[in-house]
Amino acid sequence: MEGFRRREFLSRSLSLAFVFVLVLTLEVSAEDAREKDRIVALPGQPRNVGFSQFSGYVTVNQNAGRALFYWLIESPGNETASRPLVLWLNGGPGCSSVAYGAVEEVGPFQINPDGKTLHMNPFAWNKLANLLFLESPAGVGFSYSNTTSDLYSAGDQRSAEDAYAFLVNWLERFPQYKHREFYIAGESYAGHYVPQLSRVIFRKNQGIKNPVLNFKGFMVGNAVTDDYHDFIGTFEYWWTHSLISDATYRKLRALCNTGSSQHPSIECERVLDEANKELGNIDPYSIYTPPCNSTSSLRRNLRGRYPWMSRAYDPCTERYSKVYFNNPGVQKAFHANVTGIPYVWDTCSDTVGAYWRDSPLSMLDIYQELIAAGLRVWVYSGDTDAVVPVTATRYSIDALKLPTVISWYPWYDSGKVGGWSQVYKGLTFVSVTGAGHEVPLHRPRQAFILFRSFLQNKPMPR
Repeated sequence: MEGFRRREFLSRSLSLAFVFVLVLTLEVSAEDAREKDRIVALPGQPRNVGFSQFSGYVTVNQNAGRALFYWLIESPGNETASRPLVLWLNGGPGCSSVAYGAVEEVGPFQINPDGKTLHMNPFAWNKLANLLFLESPAGVGFSYSNTTSDLYSAGDQRSAEDAYAFLVNWLERFPQYKHREFYIAGESYAGHYVPQLSRVIFRKNQGIKNPVLNFKGFMVGNAVTDDYHDFIGTFEYWWTHSLISDATYRKLRALCNTGSSQHPSIECERVLDEANKELGNIDPYSIYTPPCNSTSSLRRNLRGRYPWMSRAYDPCTERYSKVYFNNPGVQKAFHANVTGIPYVWDTCSDTVGAYWRDSPLSMLDIYQELIAAGLRVWVYSGDTDAVVPVTATRYSIDALKLPTVISWYPWYDSGKVGGWSQVYKGLTFVSVTGAGHEVPLHRPRQAFILFRSFLQNKPMPR
């Protein structure tokens, strides 16, 4: 009997030792993978930035060979461990979160006009959270697939599934972020990506006592939300801002009823062409600022005459991104383009966007589900965007028929109106005055205040 107990004890000891060695091996391999992704310094980066960066690939589908590229920018110094993790997604569909969110809007670096050097963003969001930028789906930016047909068959559902697979696998490489407060943010067509991924995470977490993705909520800006209300609100915005004629507005309202169809009718497309001609050579994403093809002297003159025009806004930032991210030295520093993708890096993929498979007409049912679950939901809108304008967003929110908690009021930044806000039961809406489609690009300070209020779950300052 005593011999049996000794053998049993020895067997259990060996089993525990094996588990310990296995856990230790996994931790070491995760640390090795993480360190391989560490960015020592980016070409043209300012010195002594005070925070860590990592970038690389996470495989989301072994059979197809789909791998998504990420860039993690942590909070400075000791704040890394106490700050939440925020995933940022840009839309398109087919556009890069690295090109837009990271280096135009909320990241700590912005690209200089030479396309070679970087300068610091004083209102970078990594001062408040650890930022994770994801190029999604495969075929966007540096993300790739070994199955060529994947580039011609992307859609909402697979994008959400792949993004979830990315997060699960990424957390194995960065286990320190397991159970950390986690949020998702994005803009434009990420108005589809963000709520759909949020629902996947919420449903996967059901029944799990302590889920590794400690998901708290999401925030979207100038977001594609509901086709019917988006179109009505967009046409109304064009008309009320004197961008189109009365006759064209009436035709748009009569011929472009998109509430029941994925694609506009031929008649609708014709009148949309008419509207586009009437809009003229403007930047529809920011109707009061000049487009990139204007001269720099014109930009200076306009900014001198119109003090409300943002001095921080440069309409040509996409051009700088294309130069910077196609630099072999930059790609090496990012551990990017490891497969030698047979096309140049671009801010958006025309192929992915043109062949997009599935796109539900509305996200409102997802909003209702996640609001009922008690998740934090914030929606913001720059009020000079004519692509997904503030009127479209307000019509979509109104369709949810949520009770009002705090009525419409102006919010303030240093004594000046920064926009307006209304708090509903389960949703907060914020407008940002003078901001275009990319709110943090046009109004970086006000966007920083917005993000801080979201994380603190406090109403915008009065």
